[in-house]
Amino acid sequence: MVQYWKSSFVFATTILMVCSGALAQQLKPNQEDPCKVKGRVVGDVTYCDRYWECVNNQPELYDCPNGLVFAGKHRGVTEGCDYPWRANYCEDKQMANGPISTEHCDWLYGIFGHETSCTRYWTCWNGTATEQLCIGGLLYNENAHSCDWPENVDGCQKHPLCNDDPNGNVPLGKSCNRYWQCQGGYPRLQRCPAMLVFDRHSLRCVVPPTEECDIPTTPAPFDGDGENNNVSGGGQLAKDEQERKLANEGVPPLPLQGKNFQRARN
Repeated sequence: MVQYWKSSFVFATTILMVCSGALAQQLKPNQEDPCKVKGRVVGDVTYCDRYWECVNNQPELYDCPNGLVFAGKHRGVTEGCDYPWRANYCEDKQMANGPISTEHCDWLYGIFGHETSCTRYWTCWNGTATEQLCIGGLLYNENAHSCDWPENVDGCQKHPLCNDDPNGNVPLGKSCNRYWQCQGGYPRLQRCPAMLVFDRHSLRCVVPPTEECDIPTTPAPFDGDGENNNVSGGGQLAKDEQERKLANEGVPPLPLQGKNFQRARN
């Protein structure tokens, strides 16, 4: 019995030494050991979407969430990982993992352009896509991953309001003091100066009266453009409400941080 116990102990000890040696060998010769640095976390020397963390005084290799890369401890959008386009995280490195795609998401995490619209885009968090819209005449810029001025967005279709003249003015429903000003094929909401009205025939602000608009008694805060609104009557909408008819929401804040790291796959 004693001999059996000794043999079992030697066998277990040998296995432990082999496993410890294999774990230590995971660190490449030029890979920094996370257990020897203050932060206890370091990026992988080869792959920008992997990092090493010291766990129980041993280096453990982890993957960032799919689509994110290691940015540094307490940095990025979640657990030290960030969008790869925010900095030169992958300079002289490569990605260890390929994309995992879901509907509207090229990667599980990221910001991606809309398939059919220049004013919309998708924010993807763990494979769940949320549709977002740009406001104020902005278009989604795939290179900048944010809303941008139309002149900075190549290859985007023009807005239907500006089909006749990409740099002209367009009446805003029945409004007497608001109008759309097309700039580079995309409309931006404008307002005539005080005591002037928008003439839908000359397509500019003029001294009233015109065929549609009387002389305003006071500068109108805003005329709605609904079909049932009269020229001087009710139905007035706030400026931001009118702009939402064209595009609702701007670039959202970054998603809340959460524990999303996973141990690296073999």
